[in-house]
Amino acid sequence: MRSLLQVLCVLSALVATGYSLSCTVCVSSSGSSCTGPSITCPDDNVCESSFTVLTAGGIETKIFTRNCEPQTRCGLKGSYTLPAYKTKMGSYCCATDNCTPGIPTLPADNSIKNGATCPTCTSANSDYCYTSYTIECTGDEVWCLLQSTITSGSISSTVAQRGCATATICNHGYHSASNIGNQSASSNGLTTEVIIKCSNGNIGLHPGFFFPAAALLLMKLLS
Repeated sequence: MRSLLQVLCVLSALVATGYSLSCTVCVSSSGSSCTGPSITCPDDNVCESSFTVLTAGGIETKIFTRNCEPQTRCGLKGSYTLPAYKTKMGSYCCATDNCTPGIPTLPADNSIKNGATCPTCTSANSDYCYTSYTIECTGDEVWCLLQSTITSGSISSTVAQRGCATATICNHGYHSASNIGNQSASSNGLTTEVIIKCSNGNIGLHPGFFFPAAALLLMKLLS
């Protein structure tokens, strides 16, 4: 607890002074570490590690990234389930020049149904999909998610998917003042933008947390 309070104090001090850190930026699909160049971050950003595990057809894809990110993303972990795969992710931050964030923790597996039911679908060439099919949500995934992935450049595509998600993915009740649902990354002539919106069935869709666009872009390049 004491170390957590110390980190929070450092982060608060950075926000107050507007100090810009230098952080390593890299992506790896082969483990829980990576190396890359150091860049100067935007004001009030910190150095973040993000670890994502995507499971499809019993096969796991692990993606580890380091980057400059707003401190509102620090320490978050969550999961969501879409028609073709399940994603678990977590983040960890540090707040000194070129520091090495720890390895993020991921949510525990939980297959117990929680009573929530969400639409489930996948649609190409659209940023939305309509469906009468539903999925029974499990664990802490009590929110209904719409994920739109838009790729432009040398390859162009738009894919929409719907399923279940935790509150952290949807940014509801966790740093809700920050709109960090819209993310983008560019590499080798490709730009990928990921937009996540959620609903609990009683309120409208609203901007949510992110699935790292850099990770999605890496998956496209590796496929």
